[in-house]
Amino acid sequence: MTTLVVGRGLLGSQVEARLRGDGDCVRTVDVPWGDHDAALAALLAATRAAAASGGRWRLVWTAGAGVVATPAEDVAAEVALFRAFVAGVVDLPDDFFLASSAGGVYAGSPDPAPFSETSATHALAPYGHAKLAMEVAVRDLAARGTRVLVGRLANLYGPGQDLAKPQGLVSQVCLTQLTRTTLNLYVSLDTLRDYLYVADAAAMVVAGLDLLAAEPPGTVVTKVLASGRSLSVAAVVGESSRGFRRRPRLSTRSATGPQVLDLRLRSEVWTELDVLATTPFAVGLHSTTEDIAAQLRSADLQVAGA
Repeated sequence: MTTLVVGRGLLGSQVEARLRGDGDCVRTVDVPWGDHDAALAALLAATRAAAASGGRWRLVWTAGAGVVATPAEDVAAEVALFRAFVAGVVDLPDDFFLASSAGGVYAGSPDPAPFSETSATHALAPYGHAKLAMEVAVRDLAARGTRVLVGRLANLYGPGQDLAKPQGLVSQVCLTQLTRTTLNLYVSLDTLRDYLYVADAAAMVVAGLDLLAAEPPGTVVTKVLASGRSLSVAAVVGESSRGFRRRPRLSTRSATGPQVLDLRLRSEVWTELDVLATTPFAVGLHSTTEDIAAQLRSADLQVAGA
């Protein structure tokens, strides 16, 4: 089986590693995201190469530099590129995974938490609107016969977080503890979120693709990928305090955009995948801390050797 992984960030790198461990022929692509035409050309060339390998092939799309606070024009560019890719791809994958955001698409839902696949979607921020737009766009591939799995992901955390991106409460708390700096919080301490360890998420994605392959061509499956266990911001801070044996330095600030207190999640689709979310939060927090500490040591060494 050949799998093309587009986007090698927090989730994409873990999916790639798991697929390689399973014996897949994994292809990746370097995409110049800042140049629409060049990015599109690179993506389409990668699909041609994957299809030319012969036999069934699938595509995992975990790309996206946007976060909740990303300006509308920036996420609009990502959506435009994705739409152009969907419209331009000739060598169709048999199966396609699209990483979406549960928090982004359910933020303004009129339905009560916990949110599931049957809950009404309603985005509040440009990031969420972009995810919904991509969920719609990918259906054009399904109309041409590709099986599609849309994964509405909970808050991911774990080794590999890009510390330059202003997101990820868990990684930011760990970074604050390690550097003895102050973390500015723009949400209430009783805000509830579902935190999914990234290696568990990758396992769910790969297993989901295996299930998808048994479905008829053109099938679209939307699944919430979550741990099913929600934590408040206060609980995350408390767990870090136990691990480090000191409280992190926090400063609460007024939010600049819409905030949702309760984003608990549960899935009603392919629930057999949910058992793969096995990592206890304390264990995941420890792994995240070790990874960030290693990143900080590497940065110090690079500065020293410059």
